[in-house]
Parts: sequence; C-alpha cells; structure tokens
Amino acid sequence: MDWNKTKTIFILVFLILDLFLIYQYFEKKNSNQYELVAESSFEERLSENEIKYTALPKESVKERYVSSKSKNFTEDDIKKLNYQEATLYDNQKLFAKLEKPFPLSEGTHNEALDSFVKDTVLSGDQYKYWNYDKATNAIIYYQTYDNKMFYNNMNGKLVLYMNANREVTSYEQTLLENIEEFNEEEEVLPAIKAIETLFTKGYLKPKSKITKVELGYYTLVQLTASHVLTPTWRIVINDEENMYVNALEGQIIQFDTEDKIME
Repeated sequence: MDWNKTKTIFILVFLILDLFLIYQYFEKKNSNQYELVAESSFEERLSENEIKYTALPKESVKERYVSSKSKNFTEDDIKKLNYQEATLYDNQKLFAKLEKPFPLSEGTHNEALDSFVKDTVLSGDQYKYWNYDKATNAIIYYQTYDNKMFYNNMNGKLVLYMNANREVTSYEQTLLENIEEFNEEEEVLPAIKAIETLFTKGYLKPKSKITKVELGYYTLVQLTASHVLTPTWRIVINDEENMYVNALEGQIIQFDTEDKIME
C-alpha cells in the first residue's frame, strides 16, 4: 500500500469537502441577506405609501391543513339544553329560544356574554366573538380550533338574536366536529409576505392602516358534510375590511368589501 498516495487522496477529499461546506455557508448567508434586504425594501415601500401596520408575528411557524365534518344534532343534544325551546333544521342547524332573555349590560360584547355562550350553548367554549350585525341586530360568533377561528364559516357559526331591549332572546347554531389535522406540517408564510401579496395585487391602498393580523382557518374544500380548512392570515384594514391570504400557499382567498367589522 502506497501510504503517501493514500494520504494525498484523503487530503484532497477533505479539502473538497471543506470547500463545499464553505460554499454552502456563503450561499445560505447570501440568501438570508437577500431576504432581509427584500423585507427591508418592502417595508420602505409601505412607508413611502404611508401604510402603517401593527406589530407582526415574527416567529417561524409550522401548521397543518385540518379536516372536519358538520355535526348532525340529535334529540339527545336538545335534552342537554336547559330552559330553552330548541328546534332542528336538516339536523345540522339548531335554533333555540330562551325561556329567560339574557340582558347585555354594555356594548355588544363582554366577558359576561362569553360566559353565557359557554354555559348555555352546546360546545359553547369552542366559539369566539366575531362582530355585531346592526342590520339584523344580532351578535355573531365563529367556532375555533387550537384557539384559531374558522373565518366566515357557515358550518361553525353561532348567531345570537336580540330584542329592542338589548336582550338575547334566541340563537341559531351550526357546529363542526371530528376535527383532525393532516399528518404533514408545512412552513407558514410570514405575515409580512401576506401583506406584500395584498400590496402587490393592489388591495392595500396608500395611507391605509393595518390594524390587526392574526392566524386562523378558512374553508378550502367543502363537500356535503366534510370540509378541508387551510391555515389563513386574516389582515384587517382600517378596522373595517377583512382580507384573507392562504398562509401555506400565499394566494388571496377572499377580498370581501361587505365583510365589515361592526363592533
């Protein structure tokens, strides 16, 4: 065995490996620097257009698609409701009239109302306040999963109807159940990138103010009873308009000017 030749081969192999690792390091460094420059450049464009925004989530997050099914309410479910007269519609919608109206002490949302929903409605702890609909004099809640809201989901919705004395007299409910996560986690698009998508597509106007950014779910596929929901950025503009961006794929899901915040 020619030891000198073997030693030379080993030295060359390690030298090539070192060069490759150095190359990889600088490629990653340049890539990170490019992303920082791109983000900085976009933030400058926002500033130039006098667009202000609230503090954004910075941490890297991974999420999954989730699937669910519309709950079929039963007579046994109705028996669990105290001091209410309940009726089922197509088994998937429950309407209940309260024997004793619940008075609202102030505003259209408070902790007392949340407690009322939790204690009175089936799976009430899964719902979160959304807004007040002045046109129908109703308060709207949507279902949540892992503390993330199912945005504008007609299959996971709670509507509290009030009378002229600001008392909740009845409610209408739908509920999603058998919620399961898909196996594979995926990297969530950073919030600033979702905002950039809206800006690039012309949905974010000069002198706008982004007043809220949060992560939830939006229905991607809806069949008769089964649903697939995708992680979604909700971006609130001027406390009025809601815009939604798919947090995994980056597409704008909805731009709905009728979807107002009416708290």
